[in-house]
Amino acid sequence: MRFISTRTHGVIDYLMGALLIVAPYILGFADGTAAQWIPQIVGAVLIGAALMTDYELGAVRMIPMPVHLFLDVAAGALLAVSPWLFGFADRVFWPHLILGLLEIGAGLMTRTTPETAAATATGHATTVADRHH
Repeated sequence: MRFISTRTHGVIDYLMGALLIVAPYILGFADGTAAQWIPQIVGAVLIGAALMTDYELGAVRMIPMPVHLFLDVAAGALLAVSPWLFGFADRVFWPHLILGLLEIGAGLMTRTTPETAAATATGHATTVADRHH
């Protein structure tokens, strides 16, 4: 059931991180409380983890992909339950819940090995044409 490539997951990481940082302003809950800070902190952590992950869009490549995906699921779970955990569900919860569940889904549906690493491990490079035949 892991059909998302690590390259696509990298794009999702950066977009989700940015979305979580700006969502409180766009959706009107930038009020200086946990409702604002939790998604912004999670977003910054997602971007930081993406920069340090060993995949196509990583800059430093220190975090193994399986560890990164575990962190995504954990971050998504925290985000999804944060309105109730931190007591702001009476004001806002949908963005946290929806984006948290999407983050969990991305973590569970992404391949654990970058295609370039898989090609290197098997001793041959896979081209786009090879995959379509």
